Amino acid sequence: MTFSEKLYDLRTQCGYSQEVLAEKLGVSRQAISKWELGITLPETDKMVVISDFFDVSIDYLLKDNFKANKGESLDRIVMKFLGSAQDMDMISKELVDIMKDGTIDDQEKRRMDEIVDTLDEITVIINEIKQKMSL
Repeated sequence: MTFSEKLYDLRTQCGYSQEVLAEKLGVSRQAISKWELGITLPETDKMVVISDFFDVSIDYLLKDNFKANKGESLDRIVMKFLGSAQDMDMISKELVDIMKDGTIDDQEKRRMDEIVDTLDEITVIINEIKQKMSL
């Protein structure tokens, strides 16, 4: 999945028009349109704003290796999601452990970065399921 496809999916999942998203990001509607059509990419500072706004990593936005495997069946994708349920349970417990003392040290920050990456991967699986269901 390309950046343009991901931006379109994120925008529409949130129910924003191009105009509304443009206003929220401080750009023109034409800029959003060009990004979604794959004509241009946002400058680095805007990519950071988009990442923060949608609460996704810049890696997720820029790396095409997050794209869905179109040949994979819905059943198989759902099985991948069910396999990630164990990861989600572990993440919940780890986040509770990290927050027990009320402070987050450097090691815990690194672990939280890993958790965000795992959640991004799970989000990709969920988007694959949505994509397969809409076909």
